[in-house]
Amino acid sequence: MSEILQEVDERSRLAGTNKFELLLFRLGECPGGRSEIFGINVFKVREALVLPPVTSMPGAPAHVMGVANIRGQIVPVIDLPAAVGCKPKGLNILIVTEYERSVQGFAVEEVEEIVRLEWSRVLSAEANAVGGMVTSIARLDADGDKTRLALVLDVEKVLRDVLPSRVPDVHAAQVGSRLDLPPGSIVLAADDSSVARSQIEKVLQALHVPYVMTRTGKEAWDKLQSFAAEAKNEGKRVNDKVAVVLTDLEMPEMDGFTLTRKIKEDERFKSIPVVIHSSLTGQANEDHARHVGAEGYVAKFVAEDLGNSLRKAIAAAAEKGG
Repeated sequence: MSEILQEVDERSRLAGTNKFELLLFRLGECPGGRSEIFGINVFKVREALVLPPVTSMPGAPAHVMGVANIRGQIVPVIDLPAAVGCKPKGLNILIVTEYERSVQGFAVEEVEEIVRLEWSRVLSAEANAVGGMVTSIARLDADGDKTRLALVLDVEKVLRDVLPSRVPDVHAAQVGSRLDLPPGSIVLAADDSSVARSQIEKVLQALHVPYVMTRTGKEAWDKLQSFAAEAKNEGKRVNDKVAVVLTDLEMPEMDGFTLTRKIKEDERFKSIPVVIHSSLTGQANEDHARHVGAEGYVAKFVAEDLGNSLRKAIAAAAEKGG
């Protein structure tokens, strides 16, 4: 199983190419009677291994099987099929992941393979798909109507539902003083997770700033085009409309790195500061964020850090005359 997570450096180089790698697995019989293929981004996976012994914990939340010792670290083990509403023949594999500065294991029926895809082959899912726990649908091949599909899980929502204590509340005192934007401008934000969007909105509301929320990088890019057309008709700059762009990395159709690169390569938008807000932590991602021109990179989810990153980006843009 260890070879499934090799070549990490090569995967890091995918950043900004609008490509990513998806770890595919099955959860057993799902609503509708089929064994569907599910997926999560390999970047969030530490390892996949045969399910180790799990120690049950009295009073543990529903769908938490207990804890396991993974290389000296005690991590909670979540029954992912139960959380999603599927019925496995057995739980055989543990996928150890890191999300938003926390580590947890997901017990699954089986792991299949890793596939490399362009984000353009990943489409935003309907909000009610599998109880709202699917953020997007990936087309695994290009065989017309017979193409295989993978359901990409909204892991942030799974964790919120199973381990709600891990999703921090947003308090105005944590966020700090209000954020002063140029009159008439807004924050343009993009994130495909409903949980993340809710958290971001609470922070922006605590900062007392107007904002436009989008679900994908492509949707945010299209919004920028609309703002550019409005600004041109009014004899203004796009900066007069959009003070800062806040973007996730993993998103259907267009990832955050690609969105940032497109913004910085376009004369109309390049002076708009961009802050990347992601559960994908690590020096490689932060380095690449700087390489594509982002003014900030903040790991999910600490309200104070997000507020400070937005302040710094806007202040730096004001000093440059942006």
